[in-house]
Amino acid sequence: MSDTIIEVKSLGLTYPGGHVALRDVNCEIRQGDVIAVIGPSGSGKSTFLRCLNALEMPTQGDVRVHGQSLLSEETDLPAIRRKIGMVFQQQVLFRHMNVLDNVSIAPRKVLGLTLQDARERAMKYLRVVGLAEKAEFRPDVLSGGEDQRVEIARCLAMEPEIILFDEPFAGLDPRMVTEVTAVIRDLAKKGMTMVVVTHDMNFAREIGRRIFFMQDGTILEEGTVSDIFEHPQKSQTKIFVGNLRRLFFDVRSHDYDLYKLNAEILWFCQRYALGQRYLTLQLLCEETLTQVLPFTGPIHIRIHCPEDGKGVSLEFEQENCADSLMDREDIDPISRMLIEGMATDIREEQQGAGRILSMQIA
Repeated sequence: MSDTIIEVKSLGLTYPGGHVALRDVNCEIRQGDVIAVIGPSGSGKSTFLRCLNALEMPTQGDVRVHGQSLLSEETDLPAIRRKIGMVFQQQVLFRHMNVLDNVSIAPRKVLGLTLQDARERAMKYLRVVGLAEKAEFRPDVLSGGEDQRVEIARCLAMEPEIILFDEPFAGLDPRMVTEVTAVIRDLAKKGMTMVVVTHDMNFAREIGRRIFFMQDGTILEEGTVSDIFEHPQKSQTKIFVGNLRRLFFDVRSHDYDLYKLNAEILWFCQRYALGQRYLTLQLLCEETLTQVLPFTGPIHIRIHCPEDGKGVSLEFEQENCADSLMDREDIDPISRMLIEGMATDIREEQQGAGRILSMQIA
């Protein structure tokens, strides 16, 4: 008997109006696979995931689960879906029910278990995710991480063959991410077949036994962690991997969006577990932009965190500037003191018609 659970052949999805979401996607998902699906935003990752259980219906190609086509009118789609659990980005617990009822309702209503059997099964999986003591709590009093763990327990209570995770860490702070990561890691160790769409590359490296790199609506490259992150073959994969652990932000006028910049920095620091360094980066950016750079043209901000996490580099590229930046006499002395106190190894150099100011943060 084949160990292939899902087979995807020439999958395509074009929405009304002509937008192509997926094109010629081909892959197999086998028993015991833990697949991390990575790629830039808008590359079709979530749409691909939703096609695997027919939440989105493809317009081309086929998805087969144990040889049965999801597109065939003869296929019992609800029966197929019972084999494929899914954990969404947004928590969708029933807010009027307690945790135990949330986890036990599907085994009762869909699988036909008695109330007692469904509750026993629900408690079993609440213990798996570490939330048995919260069984009588309402979702409103749970943290985001606890909420997501209940979602996983609810999925497990249906005892699926495979679980699809669509950005399971979306909206969670680093502590909550650690909670959910630990549960998924434990499921992987127990042999659960999983496909996880994620922007967290550290998690993809750790959990993924296979990596799918998606771009422009297709799986451009797949392989092991080493294949994709260390020895990518496609130029697009090389560019994507090369830009990991980097944040880019362009300032094109005096009226730039400071709130967006600060939010990007916070998101970057949370993703790479940089702790409170986001406060230093935010303050350095604000002081440098308002007090140091003369704005003679667009400013390109680049932040890089190395793999070992030892230090963060911050770089400002000021276009159309030939004069020294930090040596200017009109810099506010308090701003200068703040910048020199927070950053180490401050350097600047001329590059073409522009000037680059580089800083290191411990």
